[in-house]
Amino acid sequence: FFLFFSIACLAQKEASHWYFGSRAGLDFSTGTPIADTNGQLSTTEGCATISDIGGNLLFYTDGRTVWNQNHDIMPNGFDLKGSASSAQSALIIHHPFQNNIYYSG
Repeated sequence: FFLFFSIACLAQKEASHWYFGSRAGLDFSTGTPIADTNGQLSTTEGCATISDIGGNLLFYTDGRTVWNQNHDIMPNGFDLKGSASSAQSALIIHHPFQNNIYYSG
């Protein structure tokens, strides 16, 4: 049981992309971190990023703006109520029963 569970955990790549700071990012999808400076995010504190189970970037946010995988602002993804001075201004949660639904707050 534990062997199967640990293998299943390694297959999850939802955290493969990290965007943070001033247009800084890391891509862990290949197993080795690679610098990624394509992000539009510029924040000193809270931010969140989510990828699909294959490690493909879906979207990221600083709590005020949400960008898609092409680094474009998503529809209704601007002027949100997050704060640049909040350590946890953004959070992304995957719907437990529907693979294509995510909540961000």
